[in-house]
Amino acid sequence: MPEDHATPGDPFHRRLHHVAPGGLSAETAQTPGMVRQAAISEATVGSSRLWMGETHVAPATVSADHHHGDSETAIYVVSGTPSFVFLDLDGDEPREVRIDAGPGDYVYVPPFVPHREENRDPDNEAVVVVARSTQEAIVVNLPGLRPPTGP
Repeated sequence: MPEDHATPGDPFHRRLHHVAPGGLSAETAQTPGMVRQAAISEATVGSSRLWMGETHVAPATVSADHHHGDSETAIYVVSGTPSFVFLDLDGDEPREVRIDAGPGDYVYVPPFVPHREENRDPDNEAVVVVARSTQEAIVVNLPGLRPPTGP
């Protein structure tokens, strides 16, 4: 973790941290079909409540179904046309819902919501910037989109 040469108890005189593309770290939770790289985390800058990084989804790739624990997740699409799939339980029958996104779009994933990312484009990867309300990337891979039941 980077050193922060601040006077103890003085929150106003800490340093800012710059993370260039070459400083991204792959030492973070991964989901099959995706490559996550941390930019802002406890390990990279000493963050205690925030995680931010980027995810690359290869062409013609579908991630595993997963959720991010009690973390809120915000996604910004940089390039490509990723889709975000979740199970809508509000009707008579559960149904898969697909949000098709493009560059400039934002997607919010509430805590514990099972979902998956897809990149159906056969030629181009999708790149997204992800911010989470926890200081590390929590990824819980699941066998499907139905929420886990019981302990």
